[in-house]
Amino acid sequence: MRAVPARPGASAPLAERMRPRELGELIGQTHLVGPGKPLNIAFTSGQLHSMILWGPPGVGKTTLARLMADAFDADFIALSAVFAGVREIREAVARAEATRAASGRQTILFVDEVHRFNKAQQDAFLPYVERGLLTFVGATTENPSFELNSALLSRATVYVLSPLSAEELGELFDRAARQELGAVQVSEPARARLIDLADGDARRLLNSIEQISTATQAAGVSGVDESFVEHTLARSLRRFDKGGDVFYDQISALHKSVRGSSPDAALYWLCRMFDGGADPRYLARRIVRMAWEDVGLADPRAARLALDAAETYERLGSPEGELALAEAVIYLAVAAKSNAGYVAYNAARSFVAGDLSRPVPERFRNAPTRLMKQLGYGKGYRYAHDEAEAYAPGETYFPDGMPRVEWYRPVARGLEARIAEKLAQLHELDRRAQADDD
Repeated sequence: MRAVPARPGASAPLAERMRPRELGELIGQTHLVGPGKPLNIAFTSGQLHSMILWGPPGVGKTTLARLMADAFDADFIALSAVFAGVREIREAVARAEATRAASGRQTILFVDEVHRFNKAQQDAFLPYVERGLLTFVGATTENPSFELNSALLSRATVYVLSPLSAEELGELFDRAARQELGAVQVSEPARARLIDLADGDARRLLNSIEQISTATQAAGVSGVDESFVEHTLARSLRRFDKGGDVFYDQISALHKSVRGSSPDAALYWLCRMFDGGADPRYLARRIVRMAWEDVGLADPRAARLALDAAETYERLGSPEGELALAEAVIYLAVAAKSNAGYVAYNAARSFVAGDLSRPVPERFRNAPTRLMKQLGYGKGYRYAHDEAEAYAPGETYFPDGMPRVEWYRPVARGLEARIAEKLAQLHELDRRAQADDD
């Protein structure tokens, strides 16, 4: 059996010193490493396979890859997709070939942030994965189905890693505090605050503990309370990559909360995105979109209010302007809802995209010249204002020969209920006109 590697020296960062050396030391991800779970089975059966580890920062992706190398006595090559290119991949392949020739050992190629590799870089190591020269382990914070090519995905199993729960972070805190803080006493509120600031990220928690340890030594104190934590640590924002999954997941949750008429949930997600550093101007644009897409003509005031909120933010900036966006979100959430206009628009777009180019009927064509009038342009046009109720019953404004369509179907909510009544009245006039013609 391979010897367990020694712990890093005292000068190494706490996160490195606390890195598990055996699978049993890993905290979290029990859905993958617990008894009978996929990665536990892989470890105990000795069946190494290529995989993608997808999850947020600080949840154990790199640790799992290193544990695999130790468990399978494999050569471990780590690359960062931020800095590595095809040349580094070729060097890794050469090293793997040399290792196999010299000792017969397997090689694990670990690529951190693999989503940053372009298609050519991803394709570069595929032949060697297929040959079994390399076992590929990729780590990513982004959705693999969007960021990785299908050839790579077909050769690797995707495992989803979760943020650590408060209980799991508490276990990690207690383990790290014994090693790093020694006799320093940490109050329960301070412990809870550190866990809260970690926001599911083990590395962030360990870095915070290390900062607290340094601060207690500098201040010569033997106890840590919540105030000490707040003064020692810079405010820790739950930031996200502006183009990443977490960002779009939260936008989706905000939009669905508005659509679902839940003002409190909508406020929660809006504030989460403010707290995470989202650009309020982007949020303002999305709020305007929600007004048109989900409130629509059931309450046309919603669109105007959303635009006013966006303009207010432009004039006031943060944080004052954020109140206007928050109130717009509340209004949209409680407003009557209709997507009838949105559905009708999409249906019309789809029809036009797949239909032939039908000519405008001559009666609807403008006739500013004598020639156009001689050609019959405008002849037979019924001027609606000259008709009873300013409506020309029986007239159709579609191209001749086009099948009858009814894309816009107003809902029985808000102003659209009145619109539905109006359309029903006009349809009845059309029906009567058709009966008279027959």
